[in-house]
Amino acid sequence: MEDGANTFFWYVRWLGGVPLCQHFSRLFDLAENKSISVATLFSLGWEEGGKAWQWRRRLWAWEDEMVEECRVLLSNVTLQSHVSDTWQWHPDIVWGYSVRTGYQLFTSQEPPILDVSNNLIWHAQVPLKVSILAWRLLIDRFPTRINLLNRGIIYVVDTYCSVGCGQLERAQHLFIHCKFFGIIWQQVRFWIGVAGVDHHSLRAHFVQFTN
Repeated sequence: MEDGANTFFWYVRWLGGVPLCQHFSRLFDLAENKSISVATLFSLGWEEGGKAWQWRRRLWAWEDEMVEECRVLLSNVTLQSHVSDTWQWHPDIVWGYSVRTGYQLFTSQEPPILDVSNNLIWHAQVPLKVSILAWRLLIDRFPTRINLLNRGIIYVVDTYCSVGCGQLERAQHLFIHCKFFGIIWQQVRFWIGVAGVDHHSLRAHFVQFTN
């Protein structure tokens, strides 16, 4: 890779398919400096005996094994001190991003397999904005904090539910299981005069109310 000076070691997807804070989430939780750059960690020495690894406490044996696994991945990394970090558009590394390549990327993907719940979304008597919200929710495209993390917009430390319940803000938690928002469905059932329980699946929950 380049010099690594502007690349966060834990947060950015620079080694493998996911950020290292997800791949080695246990080590990330224990790390003293979560905002350290690749270049700084490299200069401190990430090999065995190096000073790069600073933990909040002494590691257990199985945690040491995770550090060794991380070192194996890093052993093949070579930094180029004369080349600055840059962003790349993977579908076209030579020319970079364009509307054409973005369009081709989306249109070349296979459409998702639909189930019975998708046939209930678009209804003439349902306002379009409500149908769009339900559609985005069922395909997990709602801007929950976990989805914002996956898009590189926020950091792992910001992925907990906004009401402070201590759980990760996924769509299923936010709309069903959250102790603050989930209670709304009890009020809805009371309002429309039906009895029932909350499903664990968003799709089953959606079909329940359409029926």
